[in-house]
Amino acid sequence: MRPFRFAVQATAATSAKEWRDLARRVEALGYSTLFLADHYLGPGPAGASSLMEPQHLAPIAAMAAAAAWTTTLRVGCRVFCVEYHVPAVLAKEAATIDLLSDGRLEFGIGAGWHGDEFRAMGLTFDEASRRVSKLEEVVAMVRAHFSGEQMEIHGDYVHVAGYAGLPAPVQQPCPPIMIGGSRKRVLRFAGREADIVSISTVPWADPEPHAEAVRRLGYVREGAGERFDRLDIESSPTCLEITEEVDATLRRVAPTLRNADPEILRTHPNVLVGPVESIVDRLEENRALLGVNYVTVPQGAIDDFAPVVSRLAGT
Repeated sequence: MRPFRFAVQATAATSAKEWRDLARRVEALGYSTLFLADHYLGPGPAGASSLMEPQHLAPIAAMAAAAAWTTTLRVGCRVFCVEYHVPAVLAKEAATIDLLSDGRLEFGIGAGWHGDEFRAMGLTFDEASRRVSKLEEVVAMVRAHFSGEQMEIHGDYVHVAGYAGLPAPVQQPCPPIMIGGSRKRVLRFAGREADIVSISTVPWADPEPHAEAVRRLGYVREGAGERFDRLDIESSPTCLEITEEVDATLRRVAPTLRNADPEILRTHPNVLVGPVESIVDRLEENRALLGVNYVTVPQGAIDDFAPVVSRLAGT
């Protein structure tokens, strides 16, 4: 089994000092990576429909700043949406961050999912098959850019030709690529092409969330074949609380998670509620059964979750 790694996903900082202090605290507490999110909406109905918090920081500039203020912390975006960026520009931005961070970039990419956000920003939310087809072409172009070879790519969505990508990334042959999603096609593709597979949160209303997580891992395994054991499988406990009062906590949070059943939440793959010892046991179980060795925690849980990081990171 792959060793445990831990990350923090954060965007909430309203000053340079707040973001600098956060990045340094994440590094000091033993987390591997600081992720941002590729979302752009402030307060309003467009974001509220998905239970998503308003996003304070845009990812590229904040990643670069966090890397500059730390020495070992890896940085990334969980995950860039192919429709929000010019692909050739995003590839160059990524290579530049890897160079300037001395090789600490993790490059996350996905097909996008938040239709209300697309529409709020004036973008067309295409059907899933078209978004995944574009993702496939973008990943191929990014790899070509990182290689430094002359590019000649003429796809249905990506057209790049007549130049070689610069700068050369420090991590060779390329920075680790994280591909995120939840459906069969994208997870099989991630298994074939990614170094890190980010498996999206199982819906709160799913009556058998554990079975759904196993099903998704199966898609990854099908795509990966013999390379499966070399992949990091990443997921996030969207609901996380260190507490001795498990029953009361689940009853309290259930109405905020689309009125989920507290009993189903107890074993939901994206819920970690309990004392440190039980969460350590749960993560080891999830790694054995669901393949998850790379765990990304929300910003508000950084300090409470640190004892778990101390126990499991690298094991």
